[in-house]
Amino acid sequence: MTGMYAEVIGDPIVQSKSPAIHSFWLEQLGLGGSYRATYVAAPDLAAFLAARRGDHDWRGCNVTMPHKQAVIPLLDRLDPLAAKVGAVNTIVPEHGALVGYNTDVPGFLEPLGPLLDQTHLFRMARVLGTGGAARAVVTALAGTGAVIVLAGRDPGKARALLDELDPGGEHHAADLAHFAALTDFAFDDRAGCFDLVVNATSLGMTGHAPLAFDMSHAPPGSVFYDIVTSPLETALLRDARAAGFATIDGLAMLIGQADHAFRRFFGAQPPRGPADLALRQRLGA
Repeated sequence: MTGMYAEVIGDPIVQSKSPAIHSFWLEQLGLGGSYRATYVAAPDLAAFLAARRGDHDWRGCNVTMPHKQAVIPLLDRLDPLAAKVGAVNTIVPEHGALVGYNTDVPGFLEPLGPLLDQTHLFRMARVLGTGGAARAVVTALAGTGAVIVLAGRDPGKARALLDELDPGGEHHAADLAHFAALTDFAFDDRAGCFDLVVNATSLGMTGHAPLAFDMSHAPPGSVFYDIVTSPLETALLRDARAAGFATIDGLAMLIGQADHAFRRFFGAQPPRGPADLALRQRLGA
């Protein structure tokens, strides 16, 4: 058992916090396995998976950008949720087959659980971004009964994404630039409503341009959720907190999705609850 290992693959990969998360849990549980980061370029993806198929110590891998959709035709089977999202972030060998899962959906929803357990008259989510991460976010929120306003640089792409992922929903597409400018829109009574603003873009990430979002677009009582993990304290979350809004950082989703992946890789429940604080300290957050 000491030779068992899992990993995260992507291009680039050095920024990934997944090795630190999984290694912390393995250490806490006293398991002999390991978890590493492996650089895999797009042209090498098929060869990488072919090689891992024959490795009996390999327990699977997490998949990060830009491979979450490219891996799909290379797999033997997709879990229904991964098929619905159209993106895979976890691959597990099962009885000789490579099976693709999406743990981003439950990982995204985990920190929202206490809020979504409440009864609301109306739920609305403003989701910024139309890439792979947005696919998981839209799928997750559609399942909660939220009306989604999906914003992208190309509103047509946003519309197509909504129609694909939740064709029966009464959702709306918007231009991302719309949220950058001041608005004097008068929001109605938000009692009994749940409003969420999600950054599902790479804007605001280290090395990327900042996300332009004017706080006047957020109804009173909104919750801001930024899935960016580097830096954890993005300009969006800092501005939202300064304006009096509640915030959720990207590490909450990352730890939540890693929990589901860890159970599939190593067959054990990772320590959570109070251990999350120790994990965040380990990550320097």
